[in-house]
Amino acid sequence: MTFPELLISAIQSAEIPLRFEPGAEEAVAKPVTELIRKWIESHNPENPRSDFDYGQKALVARLLTELEGGDL
Repeated sequence: MTFPELLISAIQSAEIPLRFEPGAEEAVAKPVTELIRKWIESHNPENPRSDFDYGQKALVARLLTELEGGDL
């Protein structure tokens, strides 16, 4: 299951009354996804200099791919 699917599933199972309009779950998920993206990106080293930094950069790229629902 991808991150977007998990998030939509969590929103659907929440006891938050949503308007029964197409796309309501996606509208709720968008700001949450943007918040998580900014948080992940804040951990991306700008000028990697060590193996740790390069590993961190790779992890950030992997998490951002998962956030968008992409395959690893």
